[in-house]
Amino acid sequence: MNEKFVRDRITELRMQKEKSEYQLSLELGHSKSYIQSISSGRTSPSMAAFFEICDYFDISPVEFFDGAMKNPEHIHQITDKLRLLSEEDLTFFESILDRLIDKPCSGGNRK
Repeated sequence: MNEKFVRDRITELRMQKEKSEYQLSLELGHSKSYIQSISSGRTSPSMAAFFEICDYFDISPVEFFDGAMKNPEHIHQITDKLRLLSEEDLTFFESILDRLIDKPCSGGNRK
């Protein structure tokens, strides 16, 4: 992991929320050019600002650094719904997931 990953990850998460650098900067309580200065590599977020960014996107620092987690907000929504299922329904849902993951798609295997 490096500074470029942090910049790119903030950009990826920001774009998923359809926020401009300007909007995100202001919503985080910083100057209007704050996120742009991070994205351009002129500065890096402090630890406190990093935690604020994670809170804004409703993700943990572990999820932030998990580059394979492309849409954490969507995953959280699904996880919240899974918590409502019975044990039997969870087992059924897991079998469906297993089937979908093992199923080749038109662009090749998903794994």
